[in-house]
Amino acid sequence: MRPSLAAIASALALALAAPLAAAAAAPAAAVRVDQLGYAPGESKVAYLLAERVRPGAPFTVVDSTGAVVLSGAAGPSRGRWNARYGAVQPLDLSALTTPGTYRISVAGPAGATSPPFRIDSAAALFGPRVADVVSFFQVQRDGAHVIPGPLERKPSHLNDRKLRWFAWPRYVSAGDDTIAGASLTPLGGSVDLEGGWLDAGDFIKFTHTIAYADALLFASERALGAAAPATLDPEARFGLDFLHKAWSPRTGVLALQVGIGSGNKAGTFSGDHDVWRLPQRDDALTGARNRYLRHRPAFRANDPGQPLPPNLAGRVSASFALAAQVDAKNGQSARAASELDTAAQVFAAARTSNVKPSEVVTALPHAFYPESSWRDDLELGAAELALAGQALGDARTGAWLKAGKIWGREYLANEAGRDTLNLYDTSALAHSDLVRALRAAHSGSLLQARLLADLRKQLARGARRSKADPFAAGAIYDDFDAAPHTFGLVATALLYRSLTGDAAYDAFATAQRDWALGANPWGESLMIGVGSTFPHCPQHVVANLSGRQDGTPPVLAGAVVNGPNAASLFAGGLDDFFSTGHACPVGGGDALKPFNGHKSRFVDNVSAWQTVEPAIDFDAAAALAFALEAVTP
Repeated sequence: MRPSLAAIASALALALAAPLAAAAAAPAAAVRVDQLGYAPGESKVAYLLAERVRPGAPFTVVDSTGAVVLSGAAGPSRGRWNARYGAVQPLDLSALTTPGTYRISVAGPAGATSPPFRIDSAAALFGPRVADVVSFFQVQRDGAHVIPGPLERKPSHLNDRKLRWFAWPRYVSAGDDTIAGASLTPLGGSVDLEGGWLDAGDFIKFTHTIAYADALLFASERALGAAAPATLDPEARFGLDFLHKAWSPRTGVLALQVGIGSGNKAGTFSGDHDVWRLPQRDDALTGARNRYLRHRPAFRANDPGQPLPPNLAGRVSASFALAAQVDAKNGQSARAASELDTAAQVFAAARTSNVKPSEVVTALPHAFYPESSWRDDLELGAAELALAGQALGDARTGAWLKAGKIWGREYLANEAGRDTLNLYDTSALAHSDLVRALRAAHSGSLLQARLLADLRKQLARGARRSKADPFAAGAIYDDFDAAPHTFGLVATALLYRSLTGDAAYDAFATAQRDWALGANPWGESLMIGVGSTFPHCPQHVVANLSGRQDGTPPVLAGAVVNGPNAASLFAGGLDDFFSTGHACPVGGGDALKPFNGHKSRFVDNVSAWQTVEPAIDFDAAAALAFALEAVTP
């Protein structure tokens, strides 16, 4: 359940649980490897994590029959990881190109063996991972059209078909999601917001994250073409159906959010995070305290007749325009034209001048998603409109290209250098698609060069971090959203290569995927079900109540968790867990504690929202990265 700033402070100063039990004895050495594997032509680097440097430590790679297929020696240490592990030495596997399943073994008194990994074609390795992502989105479905799946989802929140509009709540402080006052204030009128995706491990729905996720799913489908899994298009359209409901062309109102995080200070009503229960229970809850769980409040992003927040207008319009591109390519011209018209309506409704920080609207409270950028979203919306317009021969295409130029320049002048591809910065996809649209129109060559230079700068920043990090991580892992930032860097490198032919960042991109899928200090794949070692205890209500806690099916397959986070967030221990939930890990303890370092920590515990809560925006970034990897030569 995504935290407010107050929840973070609470974890630091007012922890409600005792520190985790001591971990079992840690090994003297461990081998960390990408547990998914590698395409034959990729650079392939695993790591020996050891208590001290072992110069030239010999290693072997064996196949599934036990035959040795490769021998080598560990390279010089890339640096100390923590007080226990003083060396991280690379193991170069690049000469291994034959398809198969393998393990790495390091001999000696402090020997170690890796989890299994594969060598296979890019299409065989990465294409199915997009289907894994879709399976997570299917679990996140809300409303009548759920897919039961292994976790036995059932229809939920059918009362969302008729929700009342409420005024934005007042909170006890800017960084706290606890609501002040005895009740919410109704505005009058109702709206149908049944459906859509639950945001993360909880049950709130945000237009902000749904639009971002849907745009990346359609971009993934566009990249894969005929190779897209059969489940991808229906899932992307499920998200688009919710965005259709969220936007009212008659009133010009865009829905912002369904549900509230916490209840009020007086404790007279509950919010989503106050009760641990399966989503299908909410409609039948009784009592005044549960009134906003039974009939969830809906909130507007703007008042009737007022402009839309520019960040929301940009990413919502991009979702519809990307759908139009996919449909135009597949011969569904009438549906594509309708989607393009909707995209154009939303884009035209954006506030574009004198935008104040308070007019960048993401969630209630804003601290849930503290985004400040918006020009990237308008650039993205304009770029996707232009590409869809070019595909359909729409007369408005020139105007959208002009808008794309404006917002591309505005982003470069005001927001460049702050972030890389993730929920809070869509510039990498915006830049790459605007360059594509400009090239098709034989326009803006100077701007094209500047946009490509900014993509290169984003990659260069990540590459500098990667070069200095013992495990070659390019993302910042002592802050939130390490995993989606990592997949975002992978996607950016592949987008850049597709536009320039420059393969300079190929090895960097592979190293980032490696880190996310097991070649990290903890040896954990951050995508559940990918590899043999992955989180067993995600902070996700459905997974906790309907799945298993030992890593055997059913699990929340395909879910990408946050990954490591700042160790300071765990200074006081973990939060109390709900008595209605399943404790995980069984018996407590923290088996990963010996591997924490560099001011970061990873905890596989259902109470550790800081590290093991999945979210739709995390998975969307992974979908785009895997889709691009599957089709990149």
